[in-house]
Amino acid sequence: CTDAPLEPSAPAPAAQVVDPTAAPSSELVPLPGDTVLRVHYPKDPGFNQLAVRGSVAPLSWMRGQAMKRVDATTYQVTIRGLTTALEWKPLLDDTTWSRGTNYRVLPGQTTDVYPHFRTGAGRYERRYPSFSSAILGNSRGVWVYYPPSYSENPLRRYPVVYMHDGQNLFDPRYAFGGNTWKVAETLDRGIDALDPSAALPEVLVVGPENTADRIYEYTPTVGDDPDYTGGGGDKYLRFLIEELKPVIDRDLRTVPDGAATTLIGSSLGGLISAYAGARRADVFGRIGAVSPSTWWDSLYIIGAVKASPQRPGRVYVDSGDSGASKDDVDNTRKLAQAYRDLGYHDLGHEEDNLLYVVQAGGQHNEVYWAQRLPAALHFLLQGL
Repeated sequence: CTDAPLEPSAPAPAAQVVDPTAAPSSELVPLPGDTVLRVHYPKDPGFNQLAVRGSVAPLSWMRGQAMKRVDATTYQVTIRGLTTALEWKPLLDDTTWSRGTNYRVLPGQTTDVYPHFRTGAGRYERRYPSFSSAILGNSRGVWVYYPPSYSENPLRRYPVVYMHDGQNLFDPRYAFGGNTWKVAETLDRGIDALDPSAALPEVLVVGPENTADRIYEYTPTVGDDPDYTGGGGDKYLRFLIEELKPVIDRDLRTVPDGAATTLIGSSLGGLISAYAGARRADVFGRIGAVSPSTWWDSLYIIGAVKASPQRPGRVYVDSGDSGASKDDVDNTRKLAQAYRDLGYHDLGHEEDNLLYVVQAGGQHNEVYWAQRLPAALHFLLQGL
């Protein structure tokens, strides 16, 4: 009887690819428990077929399985009976591999990917040379980094990383002292990495430049030092949220959700980033406070973080420990502890939502911030 149950000692049937030449319903309507690999890639006269290779049967790393084209830009393989996690990659004509680390899927999951095959580096530009703010009453340039697949695969949308002091991020001709954060180099290397421990997801980076009012804009309070005029932080956050972000979400292919939006800055930029997490974690769900000016206004930011009901999903805090200021390491350690007191954990586990780093010998400048950027991005962008 074909409907008889298997004997307990009988081996489980081997996983198999649903015949891609069979009736369309067998591909488009998977059965419960089927594992579906779905690739979205635009029409391209440079290839005839998409194939997939993988780590466990019924796929193989040695020879590709043809994918079924289910519409103009979607290719699919359905696997029935998969019982273990599968690492996999699509290939153009079973010869040109998608770039970057392997994709991974669990049995019974449907996964959608938007790969790139030919473009090995992103690009950046000063997209908005004079972005005007009615809230702040000034204007500034805004830089944008586009990841490698941005032009190659226009079907894809991207999380966004906002970074203050935009002129210091990419081009040494504009950067303070000629030293940049090496943002493009770091992302390009991570996006193309085969090693998962070094891999980074593709993201857009938006870098509004600072202005002559940098101290005012990047500080949440007036402060207690008569040599500095602060207190414009709330207006600056309004500029980011009400004026800049809507334009970015309109002009670029973004994932606008707060959970997919990161804010990173250093020094006073680190201060205003931590403040943004305490005030608008709904907009900026991932916060990077790099060498933050925790000292500002008698450690105001520590109390603001502790008192706020807002909780960013992931927080990165760091400093060096050298130079004339020792990079404010003692105060910044207190800031990290404030997050722990709120229930954030940095125990070296995969599920950590806080990472606190002290770089031995690190000083308060772009050279050291660039050195710490890969680890900061690897932590902050997990899950994107």
